Amino acid sequence: MIADLTRSLSDLLTQERARFLAEHPRSVAMAKAAAAHWRGGAPMHWMNDWASPSPIFAAQGVGAQITDVDGKLYDDFCLGDTPSMFGHGDASVAAAVADQIKRGAGFMLPTPSAAIVGKLLAERFGLPLWQAATTASDANRAAIRWARAVTGRPVILVFDGCYHGMVDDAFVVLKAGGPAMKPGLLGQVHDLTATTRVVPFNDIAALEAALAPGDVAAVLAEPVMTNCGMILPESGFHEALRRLTRDAGTLLIIDETHTISTGPGGYTRAHGLEPDVFVLGKAIAGGVPAAVWGVTAALSARMDDARARIGPGQSGIGTTLSGNALAMAAMRAMLSEVMTDAAYARMLAGAERLVAGLRGVIAARKPLWSVVHVGARVELVFADPPPRNAAQMRKALDHQAVEALHLWLINRGVLIAPFHNMMLVSPVTDDAAIDRLVAAVDGFAAAMGEIN
Repeated sequence: MIADLTRSLSDLLTQERARFLAEHPRSVAMAKAAAAHWRGGAPMHWMNDWASPSPIFAAQGVGAQITDVDGKLYDDFCLGDTPSMFGHGDASVAAAVADQIKRGAGFMLPTPSAAIVGKLLAERFGLPLWQAATTASDANRAAIRWARAVTGRPVILVFDGCYHGMVDDAFVVLKAGGPAMKPGLLGQVHDLTATTRVVPFNDIAALEAALAPGDVAAVLAEPVMTNCGMILPESGFHEALRRLTRDAGTLLIIDETHTISTGPGGYTRAHGLEPDVFVLGKAIAGGVPAAVWGVTAALSARMDDARARIGPGQSGIGTTLSGNALAMAAMRAMLSEVMTDAAYARMLAGAERLVAGLRGVIAARKPLWSVVHVGARVELVFADPPPRNAAQMRKALDHQAVEALHLWLINRGVLIAPFHNMMLVSPVTDDAAIDRLVAAVDGFAAAMGEIN
């Protein structure tokens, strides 16, 4: 039966790949030409992670839609995997960026916008003191380095299945019951498990045991796991996480790069979390590369003490582009004009419509699927009930079925995030686009029902 299913899924994929290649001649030709100078035919290898047999070359994005070079229009529920969460080509950001670029992109000096952005960040997210970075990867690395400097401890704790950007310390998973470096990790010469501890998400007892030795500088966590399939925190988990870290003298770093979809102040403000460090990247500058990280006043004072204790020299934190004038102009526009309560209300209403539609498909077609969401971010999980940790999610993840769904959607004019079944609703996503996505998923469920 499993072999028959594999052959049938393979047949479906073969048909969908042939359809894609026939309907995207210009993208296919561009990929072949680009391959002469870009490895794999694209400027960044993640652009080859889509289910399509050749990269889709985008011509433009407007609102919540993308047009490719073959003239095909897509309803975009990927939105750049979050940087364009509020829509492509936002007029406020475009005007701010256009004005600033004429006056200079970066000076290695603060601008008037920087003072305003700092105030807006503090008001919105609740932490009083901030620093800028170019990506969330940079921000997380800075937070980890400061945590070690402040506490004098070597170990970082993460949750199995996490992803926090290109941060070496986070590339550790649970394998056969113990810590191991992630499979496929390139060029890593040091054993990361020596200074990174990993436990399952939602496992309070494992968390307490991992903190017990007193050598953990910081826990780095998303409030909702979103990078191994969406995994929601169980009741009481965040309260226990904060209590246990405080009891252990361990700092808590909350990475809201994805969960900013929850509301104007992120999951942290919506659920009353109390991180020592708050990290946000991607959407904060509307697609202009930028990130920010904020700290409590108490931690800031400890950072000053650590700096004085260590003495002068290079901190190893920061890059020349961090906090540049262009990014500050974009962040100012986003925080004051785009990331509004009204925009979030539209996003959340759209997400509720999408969740209801997908659950309607599941109720009618009866696949063993479920729907999980946080704010405007929605995940279709090929398991019911939804997994509570990464180990369960790995067992549920059928890579061939995921590939088939993604390619099916692409061929029907819908884009979702390429890494698993994650969908993001923007404030400019209209109801008709949501309904088209639901109809396409329904068609896929029907096709899968025929296979089964």
